Amino acid sequence: MEIRQETSIKQAEFASNLGQYWLTPFAIILTLSVVGIPLLLLWLPIGSIFTRRYIDNMSTELTDRKLIVRKGIFTRTENSVPLDKITDMALIQGPLMRVFKLHKLTIETAGQSGAGALLNLTGIINAADFRSLVLKQKEKLSQIDPVAQQDENNEANVVSLLQEISDTLKRIESNSKN
Repeated sequence: MEIRQETSIKQAEFASNLGQYWLTPFAIILTLSVVGIPLLLLWLPIGSIFTRRYIDNMSTELTDRKLIVRKGIFTRTENSVPLDKITDMALIQGPLMRVFKLHKLTIETAGQSGAGALLNLTGIINAADFRSLVLKQKEKLSQIDPVAQQDENNEANVVSLLQEISDTLKRIESNSKN
């Protein structure tokens, strides 16, 4: 059986202002509370360091067969989502996202457990184009797969037929000895 190497199609890039977007809601809450203003002086430099490290560890890659998402600082996670399992990809842009000119791309799959999206990708540059590219590759894959599936079925049928022939020959051989 042949092991096929996957081809990378697109490596997503993340917006440079994504860290600012993540820091802003908490900074607004701290600013509105009088007690939070001193904490804001700690939050901004420490939060900036952690969000920068987190963003540096994020990557999203589209291959010819799956979408691979890596992220995390302390606990690194990697999700590989087969393109044929993707059921929905939504683009979301809330009010604060509009200010920062960012989008969130949510990915839902067949068979996922729980409510909500399996993956949330916030801050991909040209998120709409990336979404279109993923959906186009998914469509291309669905047109190719029936042929590959038919080949696998034919291969299984040949193996089954050979097994039947082998069993029949063994029965004939055992009957001729009796």
